[in-house]
Amino acid sequence: MSMPQTIIIADDDNAIRTVLNQALVRLGYNVRSTGNLANLWRWMSEGEGDLLITDVMMPDGNVFDMLPRIKKHRPGLPIIVMSAQNTLMTALKAAEKGAYEYLPKPFDLNELTRLVKRALAAQMNSPVESANTNSVEEELPLIGRSPAMQEIYRILARLMGTDLTVMINGESGTGKELVARALHDYGKRKSGPFVAINMAAIPRELIESELFGHEKGSFTGAANRASGRFEQAEGGTLFLDEIGDMPLEAQTRLLRVLQEGEYMMVGGRAAIRTNVRIIAATNRDLRQQIAQGLFREDLFYRLNVVPMRLPPLRERSQDIPDLVRHFLNRAEAGGLAHKTLEQAALERLKRYRWPGNVRELENLTLRLAALYQDEIISAEIIESELTDSQNSPAEENGAGSDNSLGAAVERNLARYFSDHGDELPPAGLHDRILREIERPLISMCLSATKGNQIKAAELLGLNRNTLRKKIRELDISVGRGMI
Repeated sequence: MSMPQTIIIADDDNAIRTVLNQALVRLGYNVRSTGNLANLWRWMSEGEGDLLITDVMMPDGNVFDMLPRIKKHRPGLPIIVMSAQNTLMTALKAAEKGAYEYLPKPFDLNELTRLVKRALAAQMNSPVESANTNSVEEELPLIGRSPAMQEIYRILARLMGTDLTVMINGESGTGKELVARALHDYGKRKSGPFVAINMAAIPRELIESELFGHEKGSFTGAANRASGRFEQAEGGTLFLDEIGDMPLEAQTRLLRVLQEGEYMMVGGRAAIRTNVRIIAATNRDLRQQIAQGLFREDLFYRLNVVPMRLPPLRERSQDIPDLVRHFLNRAEAGGLAHKTLEQAALERLKRYRWPGNVRELENLTLRLAALYQDEIISAEIIESELTDSQNSPAEENGAGSDNSLGAAVERNLARYFSDHGDELPPAGLHDRILREIERPLISMCLSATKGNQIKAAELLGLNRNTLRKKIRELDISVGRGMI
């Protein structure tokens, strides 16, 4: 009969150690716990433990300073790093130092126990290869410590040592290009170029030339040879923003590049080998576009190797104070007066829906810094600005005062029929439209009830079993309890 495996817990929070100890002992593991690095190093040097779960900040030091010694002495030991310092750089630092996984606090106890089982089963034989980060003190490319952002940081940390194709999905203004840049700047190709192209900003007839370049005389106005974005991004990263707006004919050519690793310039005769990492982004539902015949299914699966969903700002409202502070500091560095927001003003910002997401918050913050003499921005000023913001989109769109859901659906359908020109959309439109409305409705109710399916079912007026079925069918993520 094999001996039970031993897990070492290092955390100066006695309550955390107690909870973990009880949970892991119930699973049949031996557990040893400590609240300082001195005991941890003694056990590590003596060969104790089959897995280590450790916090970053300890009373006698930072565990990141000790991890290289532990990995050198115990190269096969899986390490799970926990931290309340929930930033992207913490996740990257954990990966850099050879951690098996990074887990932000507060964490899901069930998720941690699953990690423990997986880490022990993996029997790591070497440190995790990952990006090299210079300092956790450098300016962060992404701001936020909410649970929604923690999952983004964890995915990014896992991807830094890879060249995998990534598909970023998120509403406009959520920071898709910032995530793409972080993948490049801290990844294997950081010494190469980062080239971005927005498909929605380029005329359809010029997209292929923009991507692949053109030879002299290949079309009217092509007076000289011009390199495309693939050539410009050679050895680095090509970011294809708003990929859902790419015309079908260009999708076919992009698919060949992904399949064959080569392309031809417009008007060219020789195939050109390419070595770029592709990161794509969209604010559209590409699966729905596939059903509508607007996006190639085979291209979708080539691009969707690692899917990432960026949360809208309304799902991470607790990050708003950090974001406001970041934008105000940047405004001050640019020569604008120092500003702060009173607590009531921040609370008002957290209650706003932010249809323009982080980009809208940034614009508002810069406007506050530039236009107001007050050093402390009051809730009344915020209320006035948000009222103006809520009124302006309808006026700009010529929608008058009709901001109802029905009016929004009608505008969306008009654009959808227009995209098909003289042709009718594919059959099954009724079910597709209902599905598109149903998913965000259920997601929002689950978010409002903090993942409580009983309360969400009551809010929706659905039977609980019906709600569970719809969650499975629509592939909706449901949050779990936290400790």
